[in-house]
Amino acid sequence: MTQFWMLWPDNPALSIFVLAIVAMVFLYAARKPMHDLIRAVGALLGGPLRLAARWLIETAAEMKERNKAVLLAHGRQETGQRIEREFERLAAVVKRELQGYPALQRKLLDEITRIEEDYKKCGEVPPPPTDWVEAVTAMANVKTGGSEMVQKILEEIKTSIAKIHDKAIGEYRRSYETRHKILEGFMPFWRSVDRNMTEVNKKLGDIQESAKGVDALMAKYEAINAKTDKAEHALTVSAFTQFAIALLVMTVAAGGAFINFKLIALPMSEMVGAGDYLTASLRTSEVAALVIIFVEASMGLFLMEALRITHLFPGIATLSDHMRRRMMWIALILLVTLAGVEAALALMRDMLIADKQALLQSLATTPQPVPSDGWVGRIPTAGQMLLGFILPFALAFIAIPLESLIHSARSVGGVLLQAVVSTLALTLRVLANVARRMARVLVTLYDVLIVIPLLIERASKAGLGMRRGAIDADDSSVHPVR
Repeated sequence: MTQFWMLWPDNPALSIFVLAIVAMVFLYAARKPMHDLIRAVGALLGGPLRLAARWLIETAAEMKERNKAVLLAHGRQETGQRIEREFERLAAVVKRELQGYPALQRKLLDEITRIEEDYKKCGEVPPPPTDWVEAVTAMANVKTGGSEMVQKILEEIKTSIAKIHDKAIGEYRRSYETRHKILEGFMPFWRSVDRNMTEVNKKLGDIQESAKGVDALMAKYEAINAKTDKAEHALTVSAFTQFAIALLVMTVAAGGAFINFKLIALPMSEMVGAGDYLTASLRTSEVAALVIIFVEASMGLFLMEALRITHLFPGIATLSDHMRRRMMWIALILLVTLAGVEAALALMRDMLIADKQALLQSLATTPQPVPSDGWVGRIPTAGQMLLGFILPFALAFIAIPLESLIHSARSVGGVLLQAVVSTLALTLRVLANVARRMARVLVTLYDVLIVIPLLIERASKAGLGMRRGAIDADDSSVHPVR
C-alpha cells in the first residue's frame, strides 16, 4: 500500500524520475495560470493590507490634529487662568506695597524742599561793605604833609577801622559756623530720603519681578494661540509630567484608602453582621466600609469644588456665593462627622481585638499573663483613633490630583492611541510589502521547479532564432539590394 504511487515497484528510482518528468510537464503547461494565480493571491493579501494601512495613517493624522486642538485648548485655558491669577496677585501686591506711596511722596517732597531751603541759606554771602568804606579809602589817600593833626586823625581812623575789621571777621566766622551747623543738620534728612528711596526701589523691584512672570505667561499664551510646534511639544511634555505625578499621588492615596479600609472593616462587621454576604466572597461589612470611604472622598471633592480649588463640576462653580458657602459648610460638617465616626470605629476595633484575645486566653489550657492597662498600653488605641480621624481629611485632598489626572489623561491617552495606530499602520504596510515580495518569491520558486523545461524552451528559441537568421542571410545573398 505504501508503493501504490510507484510505476515500477521493483525500480523506485525510475518511477520517481518518470513522475518528476510528468510533473514538470504538467507544471510547465500550467506555468502562466499558476503565475497569475500566485500574483493574484499576493495582490489579494497585499491590497487590503495597504488600504487598511492607508486608512490607519489618515486616522492617525486626524487624531494628531484633534489631539493638538484639545491640547492647545486646554493649555490656552490653563494659561489664561494662570494669567488671571497673576494679574490678581500683581494687583494685590501693587495695592499692598504702593498704597502708602502718596504719603511717602509727600514726605519725600517735604524733606527735599527743606533740604533745598537749607541749602539756599548756606549759599548766602556776607552783606557788602557799607558806604563809609569808600570814605575811609579816600581819606587813606590823603597825604599827611607832616601835620601832626592829620597824622593823629589817621591813627584814630586806623584804630577804629581795625576794631570794625575784627568785628566783621567775627560776624563772618559766626555766619560760617551757622552754615556748617545747617549742613550738619542735612544728614538725618539725607538718611531718611535714602531709606525711603531704597524702600521704593525694593517695592518697584518686586513689582517688576511679578511683571516678568506675567510677561512669560503672556508669551506662552501667544505661542499657544499661534499653534507653534514648540508650544505643542511643551504642552505635551507638561501633560505627561502632570499625568505621572497625579498617578503617583493617586497611588499613595489608594494606599491610604486601603489602610482606612482595614481600620473600619472589622468593626463594620459587628454593625452590619459578619455573616452577611453579597456574593460568595464579598461581605456586606466590606461593602459598607468602602461606601464610607467613597462618601468621605465625595465630601472632600465637594468641599474642594465649593472652595473653587478644583473645577470638575461647572454647576458648582456657577452657584452664588451664598449657596456655595452653604454647600462648603455642609460638606465640611459631614466630613468632620465621618471622621469622628471613623475614630469611634477605630476604638471599637481595638476593643474587639482585646475581647478576642481575652477569649482566646480564657480558652487556653495554660494561663497567659494579663498585660497591664497602663498609659503605654493605650498608645496604640490613641494612634488608631487619631489615624481614623486624620485619614478622611487626607482623602479629601484627592480631588486635586484627580482633576489633574483627568485633564492630562485625555492628552496622554490621545498621544498613546495615535502612536498605537501609527505602529499598526506601519505593521500592515510591512505585511503588505511582505505579501507582494512573497508572491514574487513563489513565482521564482515555481520556475525553479520547472527549470529543465524552461532551459529546453530557451534553447529551442535560440536555435529557432539562429535558423531564421541564416534564412534571412541566404535571402539577402540571392536578392541583393539594388
